Amino acid sequence: MRVIITDFAKQEIRKTASHIQHSFGKASKDNFLNNIRLTRNLIGSHPFLGPEEESLADLPGSYRSIVVNSLNKMIYRIQDDHVLVEDFWDVRREPSDLKGQIIRKR
Repeated sequence: MRVIITDFAKQEIRKTASHIQHSFGKASKDNFLNNIRLTRNLIGSHPFLGPEEESLADLPGSYRSIVVNSLNKMIYRIQDDHVLVEDFWDVRREPSDLKGQIIRKR
């Protein structure tokens, strides 16, 4: 399945990558971006792999999440013939904020 990453999710990935490079160096940033690519390919091949995101269960569509690394996960949903990555979420943030962020982006 084709995977489409929204502009908002791309922006969040870029901010995280920039922070990683500034704090830990280019090799860490490259490793992070490689994990993003691997995760994107994984959900493209197995879109139902990620569990449904319970905090978003009452929103239209079935949102799923998949862990990218110990601090981040991708929030996505399956739409027709593609996977739409809607957000890139730092799991250290307040979980209740995720729902508000998804609603604001719609």
